[in-house]
Amino acid sequence: MAEWFTVIALLLVGIGLIIVEIIFVPGTTFVGIIGLLVSAYAVYIGFDYFGTNTGYAILGGTLFLNTLAVVYALRSGAWERFSLKTSSNSRVNEGLQDNLKVGDEGQTISALRPMGKAEFNDKVFEVTTGSSFLDSGKRIKIVLVKNNRITVEPID
Repeated sequence: MAEWFTVIALLLVGIGLIIVEIIFVPGTTFVGIIGLLVSAYAVYIGFDYFGTNTGYAILGGTLFLNTLAVVYALRSGAWERFSLKTSSNSRVNEGLQDNLKVGDEGQTISALRPMGKAEFNDKVFEVTTGSSFLDSGKRIKIVLVKNNRITVEPID
């Protein structure tokens, strides 16, 4: 009786791991491979404990249940809850050429190490310093605006 319990428990664990792989952690394949190995070990134990005829029956049942589990997992759409449904096509500081120019002055909102946020003309922008680090609240001026990148330096 304990042999049957072992085989069935291993099969259920293997199928469970395969379902977890498909629904919750797709793309890693590690959990799915462990699930397949556990299922294969259950079939091996079935052959070892119960002989060839019962072993083949366990193998057939395992293949059927694993196939059924995969088909159900793919058709259920359970992974839809975890998938990204929207995309962002915007860029940092998009459309800033109309508002900013070299020489404009502003103030850092966050520490620039060397990138951070600064405010110019009551709007917040992502900025970078040439090489120095600046603390929050420092007065700065724009020295370069190129390809949506704003380079600033401190005002002494």
